[in-house]
Amino acid sequence: MQRRDVLKGLAFGAGLTGLAGTAAAAGVNDESSAAWRELVAVLAEAERDYLSPAYGIDDPADQVEGRLFLAQALQASLEFFAQGDAERPSWTRFVTPHKKLLGDNPDAIYYSAPLNPSRRYRIRGNVTGAVYTSFTVEAGTSDGALSKRLLATLNDTQFDVRADGSYEITAGGPEQTRNWLALDPEAGSITTRHYFEWPRSAAADPLLHIPLEIEPLDSAGAPTLPSDAVVAANLRRTARFFRALTLDRKPPAQHPAVNQISLPDRHATNRNTGFAALDNVYTSGNYELGPEQALVIRGRFPRARFSNVVLWNRYMQTFDYENGRVSLNRRQTKIDDDGSFRIVLAHRDPGIPNWLQTQGRPRGTIFWRFLLPEEDIEPLRTEVVRFADIIRA
Repeated sequence: MQRRDVLKGLAFGAGLTGLAGTAAAAGVNDESSAAWRELVAVLAEAERDYLSPAYGIDDPADQVEGRLFLAQALQASLEFFAQGDAERPSWTRFVTPHKKLLGDNPDAIYYSAPLNPSRRYRIRGNVTGAVYTSFTVEAGTSDGALSKRLLATLNDTQFDVRADGSYEITAGGPEQTRNWLALDPEAGSITTRHYFEWPRSAAADPLLHIPLEIEPLDSAGAPTLPSDAVVAANLRRTARFFRALTLDRKPPAQHPAVNQISLPDRHATNRNTGFAALDNVYTSGNYELGPEQALVIRGRFPRARFSNVVLWNRYMQTFDYENGRVSLNRRQTKIDDDGSFRIVLAHRDPGIPNWLQTQGRPRGTIFWRFLLPEEDIEPLRTEVVRFADIIRA
């Protein structure tokens, strides 16, 4: 077929698209068409209502970033659900440098895959030098809702890792003594975590490849053409997830006690927090700084598998870690002779180690992760200083 024939076909197809729109307006109402219109309506509602004072968004800069967040939330929703198939699952990267939601991490790669709790799956992969690898079964996500809680989890101390870094895990089916994840009837998806403590951001490294596959052990049969009902269901899951990320939850409010970090609780559990790591201790605080101010944070990293601090905007999205230092893990942090650190949050380079860049944002969130800590975590002490006085602080 000549190129011009292909182009003619495309033009003809465009005409059919226009006719389809006319037909929809005339009352043709199959399920997938109705589901598509529902998705479009949710997008319009988010643009109208979400970036408004009703959701605590009244700063023009936050509204601009909010539109980018809405676009990325839609991107994630489409990737997870528009063609998601629990009978023949595949891994989707949860967040990337250009798709951020639910508190991403520059030092980690995350994947997600849909599950049918009545099926059995084989998961194979390789830790690829990660300091931590885990698998978590999420509750209630099969219909596009956010995870309600963590049903089952395995980290790399709880499954067998061969000398070459490879492993194999079974999910679902009869209980096994090792390398097995139970699938509760509420199981809807599985989340993976691959943490790296590198001098550079692992999430921004285009050469980092994590071998990972999932396959059903019970044959689902040969795939068929998508039916109207299946496409409609997937589009409705897409809309439901987008709504759950946006209209159903307000962005975290700025805490009145700014420029302070909450005391980390080593014994806190994340079992009832969806899309969290059971093995992590989390703590956070908000910052608010004038143009000539800086925030000095002092503390010590505990003995742990992994620790880092990262800056988020109003939408729990990291600042631009591809083009600036907006997070620090232990390897990236200069530690003083007594084992402590001093981290400086400032709008411009103070000329000393451990600078976290605000990238022009006067407000944001400072979020900490302490993974499998072996001891209590010391309080993180903060002090607001004049930028000119940082050296003496």
